[in-house]
Amino acid sequence: MNLDLNQKTDYKETLSVTKIGKKYGIFGQKVNLFLSELGWIEKDKGGWVSTNAGKQNGAIQMVAKNSKPYVVWRKDLLDNKHFKTLINEAKGNVEDSLVEEKQLNESDDFRKKYPPTYRTPDGHRVRSRAEVMIDDFLYKNKIVHAYERKLNIDEEMYCDFYIPEKKLYIEYWGLEENEKYLDRKKTKLELYAKYNFNLIEINNNDVENLDEKLASKLRKHNINVD
Repeated sequence: MNLDLNQKTDYKETLSVTKIGKKYGIFGQKVNLFLSELGWIEKDKGGWVSTNAGKQNGAIQMVAKNSKPYVVWRKDLLDNKHFKTLINEAKGNVEDSLVEEKQLNESDDFRKKYPPTYRTPDGHRVRSRAEVMIDDFLYKNKIVHAYERKLNIDEEMYCDFYIPEKKLYIEYWGLEENEKYLDRKKTKLELYAKYNFNLIEINNNDVENLDEKLASKLRKHNINVD
């Protein structure tokens, strides 16, 4: 094994995705998908490379003898709240997941008012039936995605869905008859514009014909769907 950028590290103090997977009873490939959902790694050159966010959360870039890149992790990844939330959801540990959710978002009244009580086929826990439909559409079309990822900005803000491969965010506006919700929507849109993030917006009319509407919006960002 060779370290990227000739960086040295103590292998005894790092974890491969295989070791992480064994700890939780899941395959290493699934661990990589979770880390990709968080935006910490992305596919490249037949392997996985760390993003800047990944490096901030303990990623160490490696290159195998066959020149394929891969990532190992500092042991403190196992204590990371975002990672633990995804693991808990995947394993069906609902109570643990909700505890992590509360710790992560205790300052957000809206998120506390509408807890993630709906479970999707790929293991995410979401806040509405419409979000189940959106998540299921992405899952069936094999689009790697994260649910409610915290944006890497100064302000406290979570997206509804995130597609790391395209750095693309999806927002579902489901309560537009609520004045406070509209204020929240306005604030989020201002932040998306401020940081020039790619955004897909879904409303209740879109949900009625989601397969066609979401597919069309995704294609505009060069994401092919069946």
